[in-house]
Amino acid sequence: MERLSIPAEIPSFNAYIEKSIIDHWDLNALTDYQGATLQYKDVARKIEKMHILFENSGVKPGDKVAICGRNMSHWAVAFLATMTYGAIVVPILHEFTPEQIHNIVNHSDAKLLFVGDVVAKSITPSEMPALAGIINIPDFSIMESRTEKLTYAREHLNELFGKKFPKYFRKEHVSYFREADSEDLAMINYTSGTTGFSKGVMIPYRALWGNLDFANNALGKYVSPGYKTISILPMAHMYGMAFEFIYEFTAGCHIHYLTRVPSPAIVAQAFADIKPCIIIAVPLIIEKIIKKKVLPKVSAPHVKALLKTPVVGTKLKARIREQVYEAFGGNLYEIIVGGAALNQEVEKFLSDIGFPITVGYGATECAPIISYDDWQDRAIGSCGRAAYHMEVMIDSTDPQNVPGEILTRGCNTMLGYYKNEEATKEVLTDGWYHTGDLGVMNDEGQIFIKGRSKNMLLGANGQNIYPEEIEDALSSLCMVSECLVVQRGEKLVGLVYPDYDEAKKQGIDNEALKGIMEQNRETLNATQPAYQKLSAIELMETEFKKTPKKSIKRYLYN
Repeated sequence: MERLSIPAEIPSFNAYIEKSIIDHWDLNALTDYQGATLQYKDVARKIEKMHILFENSGVKPGDKVAICGRNMSHWAVAFLATMTYGAIVVPILHEFTPEQIHNIVNHSDAKLLFVGDVVAKSITPSEMPALAGIINIPDFSIMESRTEKLTYAREHLNELFGKKFPKYFRKEHVSYFREADSEDLAMINYTSGTTGFSKGVMIPYRALWGNLDFANNALGKYVSPGYKTISILPMAHMYGMAFEFIYEFTAGCHIHYLTRVPSPAIVAQAFADIKPCIIIAVPLIIEKIIKKKVLPKVSAPHVKALLKTPVVGTKLKARIREQVYEAFGGNLYEIIVGGAALNQEVEKFLSDIGFPITVGYGATECAPIISYDDWQDRAIGSCGRAAYHMEVMIDSTDPQNVPGEILTRGCNTMLGYYKNEEATKEVLTDGWYHTGDLGVMNDEGQIFIKGRSKNMLLGANGQNIYPEEIEDALSSLCMVSECLVVQRGEKLVGLVYPDYDEAKKQGIDNEALKGIMEQNRETLNATQPAYQKLSAIELMETEFKKTPKKSIKRYLYN
């Protein structure tokens, strides 16, 4: 379905940052959760100081600046300073290994590197010889300088700032770099990837603008200056960057950074404290909160029976909906889930009580949005329709019934992979980006993802098996915390990391767990066609290894 609406001349992306800072000068902008707050005017002041450091380290517009560290206010400042200077930002996930960080810095030709405190302790500066310097994100001190001018500039930064603005620094001084062409390169984002070597996705200004304009159209009437939001996802990942940071900052919101590992307990407490107006998350976080805090209360037989009665059921659903609202802070318009499908049990429950949750679909190569529907328009199991400025097609002889590869094109698509023409040609054809995902599309344009084409397994008689569908059913069964379906010869095996905490509470030992899993296998197989039945379930002692966006690194277990 087509939703293309691209103006002949795309506005400057950096102009939105400039306007937001000027318009929201005295509002709170960035807060490290349970820590310091920066107002928009403070962010502007810090941006100017970073520009002074860039000038004195030899960085010019068009050069690359890498940023690697946990989410925090100063990470956002480093990003905004890089963009508004006209340099190309290279966000690096801080969960990458030191070797991966070195490789990305070198491959991207970065001239400066910002690092968080954990990353600073693990990297080896000598492995990145082309850098002019390394700057610590928490306080913008110099970890390593390779030019005297950079050293001098940092040591005399306040003095140099005072010379640049001798009387005062006010909003009329805010004037940022304007990109000459919307096709110009703005960012290189190295994919986290679950299947091996990361590729540098070249994102032009038009793609950043396309995602921002989409968000303004989709959410603008529900989000206002001063509204509070939470940044949970890594800002170095396009999903978190576009919809937990860039959009909110340009809308004048007050963004809170957790600055720590976002465990369900920490996230739940942050929701209660901050009361966000909109929540962007991966399914894992939402599902764990629902499964731990809500589902146990409504699973009792008498509650299930009451929910089915017309009058009492309606009132009870309203009460449950309010309780779920409270679990997420009680002040939100919508939860948008991305990165993977919602668990069917959780999705059905939230739909039954009329809770405002929806699922978006995207890829780093589209910076990231491909499809979305507001929660009031979404069909269960769907990831929405083609997003504003994008179009989507299914490469299938019968797109409504036979899964085919999802192709997309439009304002948000990348320029290609940095220094990798071969990989670029594999996924870009006449402007169409080949996602590698399989799906169908109904006559209303709603997309239903069936799995990754790379993950698809082949049954003994040539049947196409989508392990995600089996995993979704398995994850709803007793004591299953996480699971993966793999192929051993012609047989399918379920790998399960059980809910060991719950088992311990109930006094269930490993032998009993094995019995429960065998019962789960029989329950699951009763719902599956013969070629999708599991031959066994194996217990995992530790959680599955995951990418920073919490996707299981499937390739490690095949």
